[in-house]
Amino acid sequence: MALEDAKNQVDEAFTREDLKGASFENTFAGATSFLRRRYTKDLRKADIAVTGVPFDQAVTNRPGTRLGPRAVREASALQSPDAPYGWSFDALSELAIVDYGDLAFDYANVAAFPKALTDHIRGILDSDTASVAIGGDHYISFPILKAYAERYGPISLLQFDAHSDTWPDDDFDRVDHGTMFYKAVKLGLIDPKTSVQVGIRTTNADTLGVNIIDAATVHEIGAAETARRIKAILGDRPAYLTFDIDCLDPAFAPGTGTPVWGGLSSAQAARILREIAGINIKGGDIVEVSPPYDTSGATAIAGAHVATEIICLLGWNILNK
Repeated sequence: MALEDAKNQVDEAFTREDLKGASFENTFAGATSFLRRRYTKDLRKADIAVTGVPFDQAVTNRPGTRLGPRAVREASALQSPDAPYGWSFDALSELAIVDYGDLAFDYANVAAFPKALTDHIRGILDSDTASVAIGGDHYISFPILKAYAERYGPISLLQFDAHSDTWPDDDFDRVDHGTMFYKAVKLGLIDPKTSVQVGIRTTNADTLGVNIIDAATVHEIGAAETARRIKAILGDRPAYLTFDIDCLDPAFAPGTGTPVWGGLSSAQAARILREIAGINIKGGDIVEVSPPYDTSGATAIAGAHVATEIICLLGWNILNK
């Protein structure tokens, strides 16, 4: 059946009618929506909306993540014919997933960007649809968290990252991808006691009360125990998952702005993400994929897999209500 479908399917991003089901369109051809889902602004039947946020004007080192959403969508075509591996259900067939397109914003009016993104995500949540954002630099999580906190109250943050991004910054209008979680804690958007940062391997003395499972600890205790600790910290509270691709070691994800050695392997990340199934996740993002430094495409491939795993985590809860 797949071979027969492949002969006829093309530009599924625009031509597919059903929001559910795999796509057997040639992986090397056609319009590159995320996982070949339909591009639409109609969320009435959608469970999950994937949206791109091509913004990288908050970076402190190498730019280029504005090109991340396009690259991750292209890489995701490799996964679109198959059920996500390692899960007891087929997210592509059992969930109504759409590609909501990218956030529209004025690139030259940086000050207006945060509100534009919060409004964008608020619109998705108001339709009772979960969002999975593809960045863009990591600052994008801050305006997104504002929309989630409006809906769920102070949320638990599950952050995969090489950096804590909690360096002090009391100018809450500054747009910086290294201070936004400091602001999120200070503004009460996230609850630090039930939040956890995984893969950290840069120094920041003040954790603001956020729990840390650094990269060295992950290597020592393993993926399964890391996942157990994550679940214990989060409990059943509403949670938001943010995955900075630099959580992975540069050997697995070289295409990023601020790479740090000693990070997680892609195998460790995959195991952890599957082992935490059942957390009360409400949404998530994958950020900091920078295609100009991703000569083999490995980083975009990793980013596409992370986004798919976030979809599966959301789907686990949707299908087990």
